[in-house]
Amino acid sequence: MNTLDAQLLAAHATNDTAQLVNLYTQAADGAGDIDTACFYLTHAYVFALEIGHSNTETLRARLVKHGREPAT
Repeated sequence: MNTLDAQLLAAHATNDTAQLVNLYTQAADGAGDIDTACFYLTHAYVFALEIGHSNTETLRARLVKHGREPAT
Protein backbone atom coordinates (compact mmCIF):
# COMPACT_ATOMS: atom_id res chain seq x y z
CA MET A 1 0.00 0.00 0.00
CA ASN A 2 1.38 3.40 -0.90
CA THR A 3 1.40 6.46 1.30
CA LEU A 4 -1.53 8.12 -0.46
CA ASP A 5 -3.66 5.00 0.01
CA ALA A 6 -2.77 4.93 3.70
CA GLN A 7 -3.62 8.61 4.06
CA LEU A 8 -6.97 8.07 2.33
CA LEU A 9 -7.81 5.17 4.62
CA ALA A 10 -6.86 7.23 7.68
CA ALA A 11 -8.96 10.18 6.53
CA HIS A 12 -11.94 7.87 5.95
CA ALA A 13 -11.45 6.29 9.37
CA THR A 14 -11.54 9.69 11.08
CA ASN A 15 -14.22 11.19 8.81
CA ASP A 16 -11.85 14.02 7.88
CA THR A 17 -13.84 15.26 4.91
CA ALA A 18 -11.63 18.26 4.15
CA GLN A 19 -8.61 15.98 4.01
CA LEU A 20 -10.51 13.57 1.77
CA VAL A 21 -11.13 16.39 -0.71
CA ASN A 22 -7.44 17.21 -0.72
CA LEU A 23 -6.26 13.61 -0.97
CA TYR A 24 -8.68 12.59 -3.71
CA THR A 25 -7.69 15.71 -5.65
CA GLN A 26 -4.04 14.75 -5.20
CA ALA A 27 -4.82 11.23 -6.41
CA ALA A 28 -6.56 12.66 -9.49
CA ASP A 29 -3.60 14.90 -10.23
CA GLY A 30 -1.27 11.90 -10.13
CA ALA A 31 -3.47 9.50 -12.07
CA GLY A 32 -2.07 7.97 -15.22
CA ASP A 33 -5.20 8.38 -17.34
CA ILE A 34 -8.34 10.51 -17.57
CA ASP A 35 -10.74 7.76 -16.45
CA THR A 36 -8.80 7.17 -13.25
CA ALA A 37 -8.38 10.90 -12.69
CA CYS A 38 -12.12 11.47 -13.07
CA PHE A 39 -12.87 8.60 -10.70
CA TYR A 40 -10.84 10.37 -8.02
CA LEU A 41 -12.19 13.80 -8.99
CA THR A 42 -15.72 12.54 -8.54
CA HIS A 43 -14.92 11.44 -5.01
CA ALA A 44 -13.23 14.75 -4.26
CA TYR A 45 -16.21 16.63 -5.68
CA VAL A 46 -18.80 14.69 -3.65
CA PHE A 47 -16.89 15.26 -0.42
CA ALA A 48 -16.39 18.93 -1.34
CA LEU A 49 -20.14 19.33 -1.85
CA GLU A 50 -20.78 17.82 1.58
CA ILE A 51 -18.76 20.50 3.36
CA GLY A 52 -18.99 23.46 1.00
CA HIS A 53 -15.26 23.24 0.30
CA SER A 54 -13.67 26.20 -1.45
CA ASN A 55 -12.53 23.97 -4.35
CA THR A 56 -16.01 22.64 -5.15
CA GLU A 57 -16.46 24.68 -8.34
CA THR A 58 -12.91 23.98 -9.52
CA LEU A 59 -13.47 20.25 -9.11
CA ARG A 60 -16.79 20.48 -10.94
CA ALA A 61 -15.15 22.41 -13.78
CA ARG A 62 -12.56 19.68 -14.17
CA LEU A 63 -15.30 17.05 -14.39
CA VAL A 64 -17.22 19.15 -16.92
CA LYS A 65 -14.06 19.54 -19.01
CA HIS A 66 -13.81 15.76 -19.31
CA GLY A 67 -17.52 15.19 -19.96
CA ARG A 68 -18.21 13.62 -16.56
CA GLU A 69 -20.57 16.38 -15.38
CA PRO A 70 -23.10 18.36 -17.43
CA ALA A 71 -22.03 21.90 -18.24
CA THR A 72 -25.36 23.39 -17.15
